[in-house]
Amino acid sequence: MERLSARFGSAPVRPVRVLQFGEGNFLRAFVDQMLDVANEKGRFNGSIVLVKPISFGNLEAFHEQDCRYTVILRGLENGVKVEQSRLITSVSDAVDAYAEYDKYAAYARLDTLRFVVSNTTEAGIVLDETDRFELTPPNTYPGKLTKFLYERAVAFDYAPDRGLILLPVELIDDNGVMLEKCVKALARGWKLGERFERWLDEACVFTSTLVDRIVTGYPRDEAEALWQKLGYEDRLLVTAEPFGLWVIESRKDIGAELPLPECGLPVVFTDNQKPYKQRKVRILNGAHTSFVPAAFLCGHDTVLEAMNDPLIRGFMQHTLYDEVIPTLTLPREDLLRFAEAVTGRFENPFIKHALLSICLNSVSKWRARCLPSLLSYIENTGELPPRLTFSLAALLALYGGGTLRDGTLNCLRGGEPYALRDDDAVLRFFADNAGKPAAEQAARFLARADFFGQDLTAIPGLLASVTQSLEDIGRRGIRIVMEERFGA
Repeated sequence: MERLSARFGSAPVRPVRVLQFGEGNFLRAFVDQMLDVANEKGRFNGSIVLVKPISFGNLEAFHEQDCRYTVILRGLENGVKVEQSRLITSVSDAVDAYAEYDKYAAYARLDTLRFVVSNTTEAGIVLDETDRFELTPPNTYPGKLTKFLYERAVAFDYAPDRGLILLPVELIDDNGVMLEKCVKALARGWKLGERFERWLDEACVFTSTLVDRIVTGYPRDEAEALWQKLGYEDRLLVTAEPFGLWVIESRKDIGAELPLPECGLPVVFTDNQKPYKQRKVRILNGAHTSFVPAAFLCGHDTVLEAMNDPLIRGFMQHTLYDEVIPTLTLPREDLLRFAEAVTGRFENPFIKHALLSICLNSVSKWRARCLPSLLSYIENTGELPPRLTFSLAALLALYGGGTLRDGTLNCLRGGEPYALRDDDAVLRFFADNAGKPAAEQAARFLARADFFGQDLTAIPGLLASVTQSLEDIGRRGIRIVMEERFGA
């Protein structure tokens, strides 16, 4: 099979406009794919340099393929199966911040550079006051960025038009705000001077972003078949779903410099990303968390299996449309379109999303994703939302009867074992309460303010409803109970 680098000629040459900390699958199938589209449409004209921000691993595969690779987006659009492949040419180089420090640092002096993108995991944006400026490079991502920005400021004599736009996509709330705080704290701690601190304020733009796309990564089990379809071998091939959303919150208007919406790309510029965050957490993540325990206990193992079950699918959709969407603030049509897209994403035949993996840390997820909808529904209607309330009982049933062993709660479904991972306090609670009557388990669980941020037994009727559902599930099985209450 012909290699990608042999199949195609020289890569296009464009000015370097983006420095990207992180060379992983998500950034390559999301940010780099979008910028590739913008280049093709003549709206960006820039290339990306990938930076390996950690000391281990290598970039050989990137250099072997001239930093080109293929992204395949596949899934359902309007109920129709789609599969789109794109050769990505937006990346021009990949550099090791440790082994090639001088080359990496030289990009700080590049006049065409304008953007910094990062995805250094949730733990990447943390302040480490023991990090040191003189290291080449500093240990942490905020340390690397601070030193990089300082050297750029000095190289251009603090010119206001040589600042950079920071686009972190790490999955933490207000990622740009947190990154800016870290950088400014290091600038003060390292005594880099008031002039530099003013330059950070006046010349640089720290944006907070929200990203959404399921990236399934390198398709190891089907790579050969996909190479045959493409007609070349690609060791950096990455697969993802077609759906994407990039919400960018900025105190300054950067739309003219990053005209991605004009290219038909799913990018939203805003001065407040919180309604979009709320929409994603409560609809997409909330749907997962509210229906997955029941779906698993009904015998399903993947999201796709569950969506092919009319009972589970109906439960999920009524939860969204009847109990979640009425509590949200964005325009209803926007929420309905997003919910419809969520259904299509859950039905994606190319993604085998295990229900048990979604069940990781289910208690804290329920608090963050479902509890706000339940409380808002009660506030709006004076009644309990039936499906969200039932999802609490299903969660109790999922964790019920388990024994704690090797850091997991080991339970049974139809006689077959399954293991749940959660915070130690959660696992110990369920292990200690295994075998207790449903009323006692529910009362103790809902009263745990450390689990929910409040005592849920204070909500009128909630304890009685959850107790009744848990008793019914134990006596007659969850599917029978769901069919009686929520069946068509």
